This record gives sequence, structure tokens and C-alpha cells, in this order.
Amino acid sequence: MTISTTTAVRVCALDDLVPERGSVALIDGTQVALVRTHEGTVHAIANLDPYSGAQVIARGLVGTRGDVPTITSPMFKQVFDLRTGECLETAGQEPRTLRTWSVTVTDGEVVVG
Repeated sequence: MTISTTTAVRVCALDDLVPERGSVALIDGTQVALVRTHEGTVHAIANLDPYSGAQVIARGLVGTRGDVPTITSPMFKQVFDLRTGECLETAGQEPRTLRTWSVTVTDGEVVVG
């Protein structure tokens, strides 16, 4: 599905997202990883791993660092904050961030933008 980021757009139903697993939506030609936590919060981050250049972030391990929801890249194991895209563990590389998008869930529908 391709959607525009100029306005808030429904991407999927909340029930379509499996908790602690990534899914991908195509937004204006950009792959966006959608991650639903066990608490039901949905995060939208770039699917492009800034260290490997591969579209794999949605396949990463979802977890936490303290109270920070995270995803670990399946390529070189960098850990990113799902809320901000900040790299919390660079695995010896220069810090890089993932782009993030705002997400709301209204009446069981996931809206990005």
C-alpha cells in the first residue's frame, strides 16, 4: 500500500499488527516499519537500516532497555529507540538515527502522519 505523508492516513487495523513483531507499509515510496508493543503502542520508524543499507529493521528483535521500547537491527545488532529513532547501542560505529513518524490509533485503526 502506498500512502501520502502530507496528511494523516489510515495504514491498517491495530489487530493486523502482531505485538512485538514488525510489519512494513510503503509511504510515499518509503518503507516504514510499524511495531506494536505488548502494551498496544504502535511506532513507525524507517525500515532502512542506516548501517547496512538494507530494508530490514522490521525484522529486528523488539524489546526494551529499562522503560525504553527498542528494536535491534538483524544485520549488525545496533539497538534503536522506537520512540525517537535514536541509536542506543552503536556496536562500535558512529551514531545514526532512524526516521520516525507520528502514529495514532483511533477506533482500532492505525493512522500514520
